[in-house]
Amino acid sequence: MNDVTFLRPLVWMDYRLAILFTVIAPLVLLLWSVIKKKEAMQKLLIIYWRVASLLMITVYLMIPGWKISFLTGIAGRILIPLTLWFWVDLNEEIRDLPKSTLKLVFTSWRWAVTIYSLLGVAANSLFIPCGFSATTAQTAKCQVWLEAPLMYREILHPKSGNEGFLGFLGACGLCVYILYLVYFLLVRLGKQGRSALEQ
Repeated sequence: MNDVTFLRPLVWMDYRLAILFTVIAPLVLLLWSVIKKKEAMQKLLIIYWRVASLLMITVYLMIPGWKISFLTGIAGRILIPLTLWFWVDLNEEIRDLPKSTLKLVFTSWRWAVTIYSLLGVAANSLFIPCGFSATTAQTAKCQVWLEAPLMYREILHPKSGNEGFLGFLGACGLCVYILYLVYFLLVRLGKQGRSALEQ
């Protein structure tokens, strides 16, 4: 019990940081880059939102407590920094932009979310067993990760008593996500390489 008491505030802090780094900051930056007409930043942020949608899918998979959510959460944290630095043409365009507050904030966010994601992968790797064993998933250490998604459900889906249906929506989202990822890896990556502007 002491372990869970120690773990709970850390888990909730992680969720709060996730909202800040992976939702609020990139949304503000996207709007800012649209206003300033910085196309390379816009393109990278749109790609970011496509990839980061796996974190929202994970929340819906966690609502009914499905084990796979522990694995998709880690996968999302791996894919986010990859997508932020993968595109050679976007990196060059952003690097060549004149100095500005937007460029400084954007670059700072990119490094911050990369560090946050990599630290998250390291920390969450301790909970990988939660994604493979039903017995382990029911332990208090695993269940503490489900508290925030359940609160999210109470706030945004107060009339939905069926947690399984919300999990089903998450599963549908995951299927679409995987299909798009496979298409990207097998088709688009071979044709376009690390160029995003040709997409």
